[in-house]
Amino acid sequence: LKRKYEETHLFFFFYAVWGEKEGLFYCPSSHFTLSLSTLSLTSPCRRHLEQITSVGPRPVGSPENEVLTVGYLLEQIEKIRVETAAGPHQLTVDVQRPTGTFSIDFLGGFTSFYDRVTNIAVRLEPKSGTHHLMLANCHFDTVANSPGASDDAVSCAVMLEVLHSLANQSTPFHHGVVFLFNGAEENILQASHGFITQHPWAKQVRAFINLEAAGVGGKEVVFQTGPENPWLVQAYVHAAKHPFASVVGQEVFQSGIIPSDTDFRIYRDFGNIPGIDLAFIENGFIYHTKYDTADRILTDSIQRAGDNILAVLRYLVMSEKLADSSEYRHGNMVFFDLLGVVVVAYPARVGTILNYMVATATFLYLAKKASLPGNGGGRYVRDLACATGVAVLSWFVTLLSVLIVALIVTLLGRSMFWYTHFYASICLYGTASTGKMILIHTLAKNLYFGVSCLGDLFFDVSLFLWCCSLVWLTQQGLCSAYVPMLMVAFPLATKLLLAKEFKHRGKHTYSVLYLFGLALPYVHFMFLIWVVFEIFTPIMGRSGTEIPPEVVLASLVTLATIFLSSFFLHFIYLVRSTKWILAGLGSVFVVMFLLMSCGLLFPYSGDPDSPRPKRVFLQHTTRTFHNLQGQVESRDSGLWINSFDFTGMQHVTPHIPEINESVRTHCREDRPFCGYPWFLPVKFLSKKNWYLPAPEVSPSSPVEFSLMSKEETSWGTVKMTFSVKGPSHMSLYLMPHRGASLSTWSFGDGTPQFDLSGEYFIFYSHGLDAPTWTFWDPDPSGPEGMISVAISGHYFFGQNQRTAQLEEILRRFPTWAFPSSWVSTYDMYRY
Repeated sequence: LKRKYEETHLFFFFYAVWGEKEGLFYCPSSHFTLSLSTLSLTSPCRRHLEQITSVGPRPVGSPENEVLTVGYLLEQIEKIRVETAAGPHQLTVDVQRPTGTFSIDFLGGFTSFYDRVTNIAVRLEPKSGTHHLMLANCHFDTVANSPGASDDAVSCAVMLEVLHSLANQSTPFHHGVVFLFNGAEENILQASHGFITQHPWAKQVRAFINLEAAGVGGKEVVFQTGPENPWLVQAYVHAAKHPFASVVGQEVFQSGIIPSDTDFRIYRDFGNIPGIDLAFIENGFIYHTKYDTADRILTDSIQRAGDNILAVLRYLVMSEKLADSSEYRHGNMVFFDLLGVVVVAYPARVGTILNYMVATATFLYLAKKASLPGNGGGRYVRDLACATGVAVLSWFVTLLSVLIVALIVTLLGRSMFWYTHFYASICLYGTASTGKMILIHTLAKNLYFGVSCLGDLFFDVSLFLWCCSLVWLTQQGLCSAYVPMLMVAFPLATKLLLAKEFKHRGKHTYSVLYLFGLALPYVHFMFLIWVVFEIFTPIMGRSGTEIPPEVVLASLVTLATIFLSSFFLHFIYLVRSTKWILAGLGSVFVVMFLLMSCGLLFPYSGDPDSPRPKRVFLQHTTRTFHNLQGQVESRDSGLWINSFDFTGMQHVTPHIPEINESVRTHCREDRPFCGYPWFLPVKFLSKKNWYLPAPEVSPSSPVEFSLMSKEETSWGTVKMTFSVKGPSHMSLYLMPHRGASLSTWSFGDGTPQFDLSGEYFIFYSHGLDAPTWTFWDPDPSGPEGMISVAISGHYFFGQNQRTAQLEEILRRFPTWAFPSSWVSTYDMYRY
């Protein structure tokens, strides 16, 4: 054991010295802890991460976020400044507390207002100064009730060490770097907006790197770049030590089908600067939960992220392109990695040419067959059209059949049976889709003679259909068209090279060589499919009660089966019989269906090593409704419960019988946002809610809402000015009555935006020592009142966050559930 300790100590000492000399990202050892069974290493990166998360959840406005974490970061930054003061670089620190407002088309669209949120901006530049800056961004705040190790403390820990490494460089940079540790990202991107629109350094920022998380650990993937500015992708490809990037992920994310957003949007839309967005994506099941702890993030993940960020930043601060990025602005890039080993990147215009070249070669290949002498050409075209019809029909029949299975699963009350056991979805939906495809083509084969001929024909069908998708995606300007390009180019080349092999050496040799030729595109495509399931499977656990997860997952599995089987369909026409394959697939399907229907596959898991929690939101709230005269019309209190997945509370009710269908809520259309304290405008995602009567809440800092003034304007409306004093998080709801509309207000650019079915949502948050919030709206007065205004306060931290009733019901939740709870109030007024 002593020898093991000495060897390990020597290794890390040597690595640390070499890393510093070469400018590599490293986490040098601080000390070793020796025991009889283990040899553990504690690094500065790990220490930063553990220190930041040790204070617990860090919502905006909490002492943990605004005092403890800010204090720790400033202390570490000051140590770096003192240590590197004699070097060629200077380090300047600025603590910014901006106030501002903006509108964003996220979650249906809403307006945001923030007051004195916190940013820590660190500027590292040559002592001679610089006019051009690179921005690196992370956030240290968290959602309520989560320690936020991956989202996003680990990124801030990495940034501290990258800052330390860059500050120790002996060669002066050509440009500077701003390290922004922002303290209000979870409040829907507020702090980044405050920096990019108000900080004096923002005008010199030419590009940025944003560090985020949608999972816990693993590789960090580049899933957004630009807009345009292909030189940024080229910089990442050239410099990153462990590249992992996909333009497919970028186009999927920017399509809006993933209910998430990052600071990338703010820098792009409000700063008009290009950037790179990176995020951890593995194990999204515990994202934004109590399980997002420092011990779950592997050192390898931290090291890999640090290596990449340090290398890319060092490359960019020495790049001439950063100084005048507008010269290199135009054009997009096609980029993708091959199993995380190497990234392939080329300009989109080159991709367009390449795509059309491959499509042209395919159509020439098919045209040659269609121009055979005599009746051969015409017969081939008819057979190709017929076989294409069979293939497309098999797709639709297969998809319909699997969706029927998904519907049966839903009606049986077994939704999300695969959430903990993902293999179960493959065994059920994968076998159903594969078996249906084989059955349809087996039936089609039995209607024809000349089996070998049909095998060749169905290869051409797959080639033709992939080529059609290639042309369509290219015409749409999507860089993801490279995927069908690979799925056309490699099979076509393989087919042409093996044209004589089938005749001379037989089926078996042909099959082996054929599979070898398809290896590259298929391995890459399967890797993309893995990424899709890695992202979308956990998302189903937080997509609300209205999106049926069985339909989503069954569709994804079926589409994956269809795509992967495309160039293997013709093997069905080459084999003598498929009955044993169908029998095997059918047996697996039946066994899995029985296991599922008997309830043996429970969706959730409380296993500490691999938790798959059910997400539930609980608010102990008091609601007060006022009439036109300002008198209290009604008042009640209760525990308002939201399920954020499709199963509702069906699995929780056996543990807490009071939460049942008899206490389901119903939306009151005459009240803003149904009369409930929605923290964000997501009522369209979660329409299944429960309300258990409970005693009133009495927070120590209740919401104080008042009408300050009411004055007529020259254009025939009434301007109403309000003041609000309350907790760090409040939601304002405005609902004009029938015949009335909002023409202007004091938020954003002054024009009311994002009318959510006749309602407007304003999200408010503040840091420490914020003044009273004042705002105004126009009120076109009428005899019956023209607008309803509601304000909800949310108490996410401190003594006000808990009540005896909340604590009592939280203890009764099963271990596989993650109930995130807080206290809230809702007050409605009519004017």
